[in-house]
Amino acid sequence: FFFSWQTTFQDGGEEVEDGAVYNVTLKKVQIQQAANKGARWLGGEGDQLPPEHTVRQYETSKIRAIKAGTLEKLVENLLTAFGDADFSYISIFLATYRAFASPRAVLELLLDRFGNLETSSRGEVANLNSLESEMVLRVEIASVLRAWLDQCSEDFREPPDYMCLLKLLDYLKNNMPNSDMESRVQNLLKQFQNQEVEAVDGLCSTSSSDLVDGEELEISSNPEEFSSFQDHVVAEQLTYMDVMLFRRVVPYHCLGSIWSQRDKKENKNLAPTVRATITQFNAVTKCVISTILGTRELKIQQRAKIIEKWIHIAHECRILKNFSSLRAIISALQSNSIYRLKTTWMCVSKDILLMYEELSEIFSDHDNYLTSRELLMKEATSKFANLDSSEKENQKKSQKRLQLQKNKGVMQGTVPYLGTFLTDLIMLDTALQDYVEGGLINFEKRRREFEVIAQIKLLQSSCNSYCLIPDQKFIQWFRRQRQLTEEESYKLSRDAEAAADTNVLSPKSQKSMVKRISTLFLGTDVFTPPKEQAPKSSPVGGSSGESTDSASVSSCEFNHSETEDVCVTPISSPEDPLKKSSVGSDKGYDSDKGSISSDKGSGSSKGSIFDPGSGLESGSIPTRDSGSVPSSAPRVLPVYNRQSGGSCIIRVSMDGLHASVYKSILITNQDRIPDVTQRALLKHNLEPDAVEDYELVQVISEDKELVFPRDANVFYGMNSHVNFDFILRKKA
Repeated sequence: FFFSWQTTFQDGGEEVEDGAVYNVTLKKVQIQQAANKGARWLGGEGDQLPPEHTVRQYETSKIRAIKAGTLEKLVENLLTAFGDADFSYISIFLATYRAFASPRAVLELLLDRFGNLETSSRGEVANLNSLESEMVLRVEIASVLRAWLDQCSEDFREPPDYMCLLKLLDYLKNNMPNSDMESRVQNLLKQFQNQEVEAVDGLCSTSSSDLVDGEELEISSNPEEFSSFQDHVVAEQLTYMDVMLFRRVVPYHCLGSIWSQRDKKENKNLAPTVRATITQFNAVTKCVISTILGTRELKIQQRAKIIEKWIHIAHECRILKNFSSLRAIISALQSNSIYRLKTTWMCVSKDILLMYEELSEIFSDHDNYLTSRELLMKEATSKFANLDSSEKENQKKSQKRLQLQKNKGVMQGTVPYLGTFLTDLIMLDTALQDYVEGGLINFEKRRREFEVIAQIKLLQSSCNSYCLIPDQKFIQWFRRQRQLTEEESYKLSRDAEAAADTNVLSPKSQKSMVKRISTLFLGTDVFTPPKEQAPKSSPVGGSSGESTDSASVSSCEFNHSETEDVCVTPISSPEDPLKKSSVGSDKGYDSDKGSISSDKGSGSSKGSIFDPGSGLESGSIPTRDSGSVPSSAPRVLPVYNRQSGGSCIIRVSMDGLHASVYKSILITNQDRIPDVTQRALLKHNLEPDAVEDYELVQVISEDKELVFPRDANVFYGMNSHVNFDFILRKKA
């Protein structure tokens, strides 16, 4: 006998209830059964049906997925979603509800309104008033609470009172006494309280330790100490630190609506788990720059050896599937202060330059970083890295190192560059509206956000496969590294290059090296040195106390007070991978995203954030101003530098600040200057009522601007042949 199944889905339209809108899908399953057994089903005897005949049965079921609703309906749907065959609803809600509600509001609705086992307001319980329906409700409530504690226990960490956890414990004592759930909540409360005490004690001991042992953390810039660490040891220790931080990331901290609010004064402690990963990313970048430039006495060849060592470490990070430190190292090497050391780069061997180029290609911004996205998803749950190299010698080395990893018999996880996910979630938050017609919460937006959150959770789970042991000697060395400012690194870079110009390289050997680098990167025998630009003397975004979005823009260095921002570095353009200027001229730091933005010169991305390879097509793009629920989740989102489907995304920076600190704003073909200006003011945390005091201008070139009349339509009035970069300027 054999069975076979064939499933088809059909759009069943929408169902509208009071306070909710549902998408309906009809699931039709065709079951084929072998003839002999089918004969018995039909009442036949023996083998009355020919062997080639099969019996087909069809079964149709309805799947209801809530599309938009009030908070009350969304919470009630936690209890009914399983019956509606919307099996992923509880996970989606728990991962995203912090964007529109607090844990206390959800818990009160769940327990007081829908979880009262004696006088439940749910219709079927109130009408039937039967023991059976009460048991069903008890199981549903327990199922939701269990999922909440499993997936988002951090929601209940509210020291020192822990009001939500105490409320839940009181509910369980009254309705589910002596249950496993009650014991679990009691244990969680004790765990949180103990951790709070340990944190306070640890802070006190750390402070006193710093005073006593302060000299032990004296800044170190000894290149010999760095050279004493083996490449794979450095990569493993960086990976250890990255893994510890990434596993602690609370996924909802990455939501665009939450992460984009971090620069407000009252939100200085918002999303600490994300800030910690970004701080580590910047620390790695600063460490690379410090080891290369921190010692003035280094000779050209010594400095080149340090660059080669970091490229080898980056390669080891690639083997360990640590894309965070890999990108940090590559970003540092591509920073203005390191890149401009052209004489030093000439002393880097050809094989290592090829390795560097291949590693850099992973983070190419082509097609919305398609290469790094595909690689990340390909290796997300694989046991080991999939290493390919176009250079035979590098391929041999890679396979040899990879084989050593396999021989250890320990699987590896994957540490992503978190900025990719932050960018995607910010774009979703910008492009999709929070509420739809009738003031209903747009839950379709949360489903789209959960697609990104689910990837983060998958990668966090994979990190459990790492088996790394901390090396305190390296960690102490890493923490003692000198933190160079932008101006310091640029000055040291110029001094190093000036000293290199007096080196005894013969004209013949120098010409040979220039030709080698030119051929390697440009495919030509002409080498064009990079354009030098001095860094801005004033800090971006004002003083460190004004905004946490302040970022250095000419290199990867940041001031000590700005360590929570992502390092911004130039990426090679397709035309000339080595020809770069300062970051401010070709890269931007979106203070909403906390990540590196697209290259201005390369135009916009050609695909949506979930399907980067697909072309953009015109169609209905939901916006924050549209008033209806879209019939289905949009396939393509608006992008920067391209008008599509009557919408696009522009970048607005404040006059007087560097253009690389900007806010992404979605505009449609219905938006006029006052609307866009008001949204820009809100994004920059300024009073939205001050619209009349500001003017919006588009930057056409270094010496040209497009000034819009007061009621102009921004979408049709803007110049679509240049970058969609705008400045918000106070009127004279």
